[in-house]
Amino acid sequence: MTLRTTLSLLLCALASPLQAASIEKQAIEFIGPFAEGAKLKAHETPFRNTIIDTLAPQLVKSKQSLQLGTQTLNWQRLDKVSGLTLAGMQALRYEFSTERFTQGTLKLQGLQKATVYLNGERVGDTNELSLALVRGDHQLLIIAEQVDDWQKVDLDFTGKNQHDVLITRSGDTQQALSAKQLFDAPTISALSIAPNGQLHAYTQRHYQDSQGNTPLFETLLLDSKGNIHYRFEHSKANQLVWRADSKKVLLDEAGQLKQLDLASKQLSVIAPSIEGASDWRYLDDNTLLFSWSKNTDDKDKLTKHYRGLEDRWSYFRNNSQLYTLDLRSGLIEAVSSNKLSYSLADIDTARGKILVTRSPADYQAPPHMLTELVEIDLSTKQETLLGQYRTFNQALYTKDGFYVVAGPDFMNGLGRDLPNDMLANNYDGQLYWLSRDGKQAKALSKTFDPAIGDIALSGDDDLVLKVTERDTQPLYFYDSSKASFQKLNTGFDVVDGFAISQGKKSQVLVSGSTASTPQQLKSLEVGKNKASILWDSAPLAYQDAEIAKLEEFNFTNKAGVEIKGRVYLPADLDTTKQYPALVYYYGGTSPVNRGFSGRYPFNHWAAQGYVVYVLQPTGATGFGQQFSAQHVNAWGEHTAEDIIQGTQAFLNHYSFVNKRKVGNLGASYGGFMTMLLATKTDLFSASIAHAGISNITSYWGQGWWGYLYSGEASKNSFPWNNPTLYSQHSPVFHADKVNSPLLLIHGDADTNVPPGESQTMYTALKVLGKDVELVEFKGADHQIFARDRRFKWWNTMLAYFDMHLKDEPQWWQYIYSQQ
Repeated sequence: MTLRTTLSLLLCALASPLQAASIEKQAIEFIGPFAEGAKLKAHETPFRNTIIDTLAPQLVKSKQSLQLGTQTLNWQRLDKVSGLTLAGMQALRYEFSTERFTQGTLKLQGLQKATVYLNGERVGDTNELSLALVRGDHQLLIIAEQVDDWQKVDLDFTGKNQHDVLITRSGDTQQALSAKQLFDAPTISALSIAPNGQLHAYTQRHYQDSQGNTPLFETLLLDSKGNIHYRFEHSKANQLVWRADSKKVLLDEAGQLKQLDLASKQLSVIAPSIEGASDWRYLDDNTLLFSWSKNTDDKDKLTKHYRGLEDRWSYFRNNSQLYTLDLRSGLIEAVSSNKLSYSLADIDTARGKILVTRSPADYQAPPHMLTELVEIDLSTKQETLLGQYRTFNQALYTKDGFYVVAGPDFMNGLGRDLPNDMLANNYDGQLYWLSRDGKQAKALSKTFDPAIGDIALSGDDDLVLKVTERDTQPLYFYDSSKASFQKLNTGFDVVDGFAISQGKKSQVLVSGSTASTPQQLKSLEVGKNKASILWDSAPLAYQDAEIAKLEEFNFTNKAGVEIKGRVYLPADLDTTKQYPALVYYYGGTSPVNRGFSGRYPFNHWAAQGYVVYVLQPTGATGFGQQFSAQHVNAWGEHTAEDIIQGTQAFLNHYSFVNKRKVGNLGASYGGFMTMLLATKTDLFSASIAHAGISNITSYWGQGWWGYLYSGEASKNSFPWNNPTLYSQHSPVFHADKVNSPLLLIHGDADTNVPPGESQTMYTALKVLGKDVELVEFKGADHQIFARDRRFKWWNTMLAYFDMHLKDEPQWWQYIYSQQ
């Protein structure tokens, strides 16, 4: 099925056509002939489409010429072609721009058999096609198989309306950043490094039109010089399991557990498919440890008797236990057996012990869950309970105990750096040391403002940590001998993933990006703290892309606290003109990071002619405990004020922003903030809430993780003891105060924030006669991942804002008015 993307040509009915305008021949490029000595033309074979589609990508990518065997063919102007007819196939290329959503009819004159591509995507093989194009730069490619007279070849375009025009691009190699470019570009989706650091693996993922929603993966094993040692056909880099001596690697390939000998490159089958097995680890050269899961559902087809609050999770009844597999005999033995699932935290091979966690149901105190840390002796299978914790994220062995990542309230508030009257936000990760018996603990990061996420051992009890620091996610090195933190110079604003070798000279393999530079893969030696580039997506996908100009914009709120933000400016900004603006925020417990791409493509929005302001309101982690603690029991109280004040400061600072054409949007907690802001201010001309919360009570009771998240966001507050928080902070209770247009977007299969949250707000606003739209994405959960849905989602948001902030309703009408 043909996907509707932001740069797709689509068939549509046109009304009241205007007079056709011929595209000047000197603006059209010609190349050919191809296959002039072929016995049959492409359309005379049963493989016409494949022949043409195989040639097209090379023509799309070619600049000045195309190498055809030993022959070099050059692009030339169509008006320089003098022949009447030519053998083989030829191609035409027309590059143009549109300054807004544009519709019209393209007619091909004089081409008897031709196939048309728009921005690399096949769109038809007829001589009359309809265009529906968004603002941006475009390339039209036509592969011709039969032309009787080249002197009679013309391309005519008829716009649907007076403003529907194609603008010829000439001499400008820079192109506006497109949505398709951002989504389809190659990215490093997984990585791994050998314990000795000599080999590393990464998985590169990209999309292309012919594969639709299915991504294409390639996993390579390389040395430090970039030499390829192995190509994995079915495994991703993060699924590779290294033996301690770095001589062998374990992988699950085509349903079989296999072992690769890195010296001989021989791949041997260890075991047939073991259904439900995962998280394989080497205990020693001949023994594997793994997790084995089995569903314990009672199979009652008529009713479901809930076993607890967690039973709303589809995976809750999967019981996971730990097992060992002896590679010499094939014997599998159970390590654990319990009604509670066990998760492996770490392995101490020298002592023959493993560290695991389990979570018994316990709702008595926030966040209404409990984690037990347990050590198992592998020789005796004896279990030792080390502790029970309300906040817990990760644990690793040290020489004399454990490192633990948890919130400030760990071990009775050991990590708190707050006034006594403030409740901690336990999403603000802290680092601790815990003794072997679990009875003694030290807080190691109490005065370290970044929130700690993932940790990995580096040498003798040192660590590499991924943290949230303001709106960045860098790596830090923790020196255990000095009890100090040092930032690692990755050169990234946001680290996407990292892997680390073992030993004194630890090597870190790290992928990431900045707000203005796309993803790269680098290698960094911890001791030298210097990174080198191994892979770069810029020359692969963004070589000629115009990237938005980035400016930092901070302001001080009424409480005297500096609120960080950044502004993306269109690459072709003209400060003498007035521009619409978009204000984006999350407002939940984490800041909006500075990654180059993502679900909300700020650089692309700037390319669409918007000035984009992204701010980090009060309550986010990464700014210190006191800043994040203000998220607790606030539900938008501080956040809304910061967004309103920040937007006012932004408008006062940027005189070229039209104050009457400002939109705002957010998702999840940010969607809640959008609804709440609509009840508090008329500052925004149009608003979008994706997967937002309209009623805090229903979200708390129905969202899969609603009661857990509320255990922090509404700590110790419930509908019965704090009804004001649950009602007066819920947007639907103030729906009558909404005055500006509001678009509600939701996945109809959202388990995190159920779609009823948007439906409730939609019902209230419809009854009140307000300007509201609701768009549900069929089969989508909390986030929109699939390629076709992602493009439709991005289109929906931009089309809505174009309608209200640019006074251009045609795109929105094209998408939805015809339904």
